[in-house]
Amino acid sequence: MAKKHDLEKRRMDLMQRHVVELAREDFAKRYPGVQLGRTVALIAAYEEDENIADVLHAMPKEACGMPVTTLVVVDGGDDRTAEIVIEEGVYALIFPVNLGHGVALRAGYNLCIDLEVEFIVTLDADGQNDPTEIPVMLQPLVDDESDFVVGSRRLGVDNTSDLFRKAGVVFFSAIVNLLTRSKLTDTSNGYRALRIAMLKDVVPRCVQVQYQTSELIITAIRRGWRISEKPTVWYPRAHGTTKKGNSLLYGFRYANVVFRTWWRER
Repeated sequence: MAKKHDLEKRRMDLMQRHVVELAREDFAKRYPGVQLGRTVALIAAYEEDENIADVLHAMPKEACGMPVTTLVVVDGGDDRTAEIVIEEGVYALIFPVNLGHGVALRAGYNLCIDLEVEFIVTLDADGQNDPTEIPVMLQPLVDDESDFVVGSRRLGVDNTSDLFRKAGVVFFSAIVNLLTRSKLTDTSNGYRALRIAMLKDVVPRCVQVQYQTSELIITAIRRGWRISEKPTVWYPRAHGTTKKGNSLLYGFRYANVVFRTWWRER
C-alpha cells in the first residue's frame, strides 16, 4: 500500500511539474524578455470568467510609491478566464489543466522569484477582496516592519453571511495560534502581502494542492519570519459558487493541512 501511495505521489508530482513547465514555456513565448517590476499583484483563477474582469478593472496601477504589475495564474478550466485575462492586458501564466489553487500560487511565486520581484500581494479572483486595499497590505513590508502580512476580516469587516465559515475562521485561528504561539485572528485569508526573500525560503517546503494559506503561515512562523495582520473588508463572492466544497469538507481538509504542516515543521 505504501509503495502504491508513493508511486501515485510521484506521478502527481511529475504531472504538476510538466504542466507548470508547459505554462512557463508559453509565458516566455508570449512575453519575451519580460520584467515584472518590484511589486506584483498575484491572482490564481480557476473558472472565474464572471468575476475576473471586474477584479482586474479595480487593480491599482501604483501602491506605496511603486508601480503594481498584475499577474494572473489561470489554473486550467473550460471557461473564458484565460481569454479575458489576456484581453485585459495583464500578464497571464496559463495552465493547460487544473492543478489546484496551491500549485497555481506556487507557480506564480516561483515565476516572481526568478524575475527578481521584491514584493507580492495575493488576492482572490472572485471579488471577495478589495484591490484598493493593496497599499494597506503592502506598507508594512515597505517599512520593513514585517515579512508576511495577512489580511484579517475579523479585525476589519466581514460582509458575508455564512456563520459556519465565520466560526471556522475563529476556531482554526485559535488552533494555529496554539500550535505556533502566535496571535493571529485570521489564518485562512487569501489576501496577503509577501516579501520575496521569505518566499525563497518557505515556498520550497510547501506541497499543498489546496488550502495552502495555513501551510504558508505555519511554515513562515516556524522558519522565524515576521508575520503581522492588517484589517480588510471581506465581501461575498460576486458571482458563481465557491470551489472549496461544502463547509464540513472544507473544515476537515483545512484541519488536515494545519496539523500535517505543524508536524512537518515542528
